[in-house]
Amino acid sequence: MSRIAQLRQRHGIDRVIAHLQDCLRTGAPLPDLDALAAVAHQSPFHFHRLYRALTGETPGRTVARLRLLRALQLLAQADSRVTEVALEVGFESPQALARACRQAMAATPTELRDDATLRMHWQQRLSLPAGDDRDDSVPLQVKVTALEPFDVVVLRTRGAFDDLDQAFGEVYAWAAAEGMAEQLQALIGIALNDHRDVAADACEFDCGMGFGRALDAVPAPLRPLRLGGGDYAVLRHVGSFAGLEAATDALLRQWLGESGCTLRDAPLYYHYLDDPEEVPEAILRADICVPVHAAPMP
Repeated sequence: MSRIAQLRQRHGIDRVIAHLQDCLRTGAPLPDLDALAAVAHQSPFHFHRLYRALTGETPGRTVARLRLLRALQLLAQADSRVTEVALEVGFESPQALARACRQAMAATPTELRDDATLRMHWQQRLSLPAGDDRDDSVPLQVKVTALEPFDVVVLRTRGAFDDLDQAFGEVYAWAAAEGMAEQLQALIGIALNDHRDVAADACEFDCGMGFGRALDAVPAPLRPLRLGGGDYAVLRHVGSFAGLEAATDALLRQWLGESGCTLRDAPLYYHYLDDPEEVPEAILRADICVPVHAAPMP
């Protein structure tokens, strides 16, 4: 069953890429994330993260890659004109296509049209998602376990990933003022987008702390949140917390399809086990907790 689940997951992503190619070829409107999740037969709740984990790129970057690939195919035609190619593949102007070509391939559309060897080289490069050359030979130590529900107080922050300490500090300062600092039991992080893919000022993150009890009344912008409850795939990450997203990618790409588990519509969160101010970065520990429906017993 696990092999079947893995193939189904991969085929779902292949359907998404084929659908995007069809849209670019026919000039149809590009679908939103919910529509792409439906094409993949995946829940929209985790689709963006799962897609990135499996392909090594976001859906937006896939569109950009496929748009350039389509442009190269059109430039290969004997009577191709750069302006017509640019408009046909969705660029606003030939100048926009030229900028994209220079950024991605260090060449102009005219150079790519006139140099068949160069053009074919980039057609081969752009035909594969960014992550197809990754090495997944190292097995992951993932365990599936039922986690009891627990309550945290979270503060949503927007800004650079490296500045999250300030938000955690604000939650802790509130807890100290309420006489609860000594009751701190858990440090929790919930990434609302991927800091690798968005500008620093657009990165959103929920910084949370658990105190072993429910807290229904907290002052804004703090808010209570209940996590846990149900099965989770848990992977222990050791090293810089900046590597948690890449480790999550590996779990979703390498382990999920083989496990036979499926994702649940619940937040994926990080449980930080060490304080970066007290523990060297190389041995920091955090558990990546991914909500799943456990695979049925054989």
